[in-house]
Amino acid sequence: MSRIPRFQEHLKTGFTAEAASAARCRAFAVQAERDGLPNLAKNWLRMAAEKDKLAIQLLDASEQVRGMDADLGTAIAEERYENDVLYPKMVRDVDQDTADVLLKVVNAQKEHLRQLESLRVSLNAAQGDVQLPAEVDRGTAPSAPAS
Repeated sequence: MSRIPRFQEHLKTGFTAEAASAARCRAFAVQAERDGLPNLAKNWLRMAAEKDKLAIQLLDASEQVRGMDADLGTAIAEERYENDVLYPKMVRDVDQDTADVLLKVVNAQKEHLRQLESLRVSLNAAQGDVQLPAEVDRGTAPSAPAS
């Protein structure tokens, strides 16, 4: 029996499906670029952006987007769960090649957690909005592909 109302459960399930589908479309776009099909890649990215919008609408409707401290707290808790429980459990249950892939994800996740914790400190110290990291402010940080 779920501990959340059924409407939230369905909305979160829809969110997960749309978010995964959007990520899959971005992966297909990368492959299309590798295959020398830039127009196909652009179409995949357009589809990913549309699916991202749907995912956001579903997450918002499920009352899981609350703003500021609550969202940072949720993101930090999710990263910690993934780093400390989810991925280590999967690593123990797979062959070495798969474990190596998962361990690379864990290493990236650790950096995400550090960034989120730093953002929380900045938000708590700020009088309003947080400062952008210098590389973002200068426009040199990696960004999502243009759709």
